[in-house]
Amino acid sequence: MHTFLPVAYFKNEFVPFADANLSIATHALHYGTGAFGGLRGIPDPQHPGHALLFRLDRHAQRLSDSARFLQYDLPASKIAATIVEFVQKNQPGTSFYIRPFVYTSDLGIAPRLHNVEKDFFIYGLELGDYLSPEGVACRISSWYRQEDRSLPLRGKISGAYITSSMAKTEAVSAGFDEAILMNTQGKVCEASGMNIFMVRQGKLITPGFDQDILEGITRDSVLTVAQDLGIPVIERAIDKTELLIADEVFLSGTAAKVTPVRRIENYELSSDRPITTLLRDKLTAITEGRDPQYESWITRVAIA
Repeated sequence: MHTFLPVAYFKNEFVPFADANLSIATHALHYGTGAFGGLRGIPDPQHPGHALLFRLDRHAQRLSDSARFLQYDLPASKIAATIVEFVQKNQPGTSFYIRPFVYTSDLGIAPRLHNVEKDFFIYGLELGDYLSPEGVACRISSWYRQEDRSLPLRGKISGAYITSSMAKTEAVSAGFDEAILMNTQGKVCEASGMNIFMVRQGKLITPGFDQDILEGITRDSVLTVAQDLGIPVIERAIDKTELLIADEVFLSGTAAKVTPVRRIENYELSSDRPITTLLRDKLTAITEGRDPQYESWITRVAIA
């Protein structure tokens, strides 16, 4: 059971979470014409009475960009300011996750984006580890990631996540923790809701934007930190067989953070993961406000 934060932002006001309800005729519910964001926050371990948000500006900008695909003009500045106020209203006392969502709020039945009302809401929940920090077992999914020519993959469009949902359930039903999706060219793409990295011969390798991946913010953070640490970084297409013989493989995402992969199909990967561990520890220090080099990535919010 999830423990939801008590206050939501709904229809331009802050209301009790239990009162933030949609009609069953809501346009976005029927056509997947919504887009969401997700960012983590924690109580500041060094400054009681404050919360820390990770890369709020990037998350707000990505949601604003996603809204543009829905023909909805929602400035990133408004998203960011509303999220800060949302955190202040809720005063979270433990690690939490924020879900902002833009959607077609009309009650019409025509699948369209013009002449349809749009809206924006936010809710949150307490959230610890989404995946096991000890490592996960992954299945190569029978489902393929969509192509950018058929879906706007640079936005987190809600309707696109039917593929992720089917891939995740297929994997779990077969005894795995997570799915790895290929793209339509047969190259490694991403997990059900995470980007993927591998390490070979000391180099950090990940699919580039031309591989129909989501432009992940945690992914960007990992790449930036790796380059700053002097780890060679390569963005290119990856074959399935490369994953099976990689020195290290890990997933990255807001919920997953940096999660090592211990097995892919029936191929066991090494438990010695020096680069994965280094990057995970570095990201943890950054998100906890303990690394002054990346202070600009952290937004401190007074909650008491």
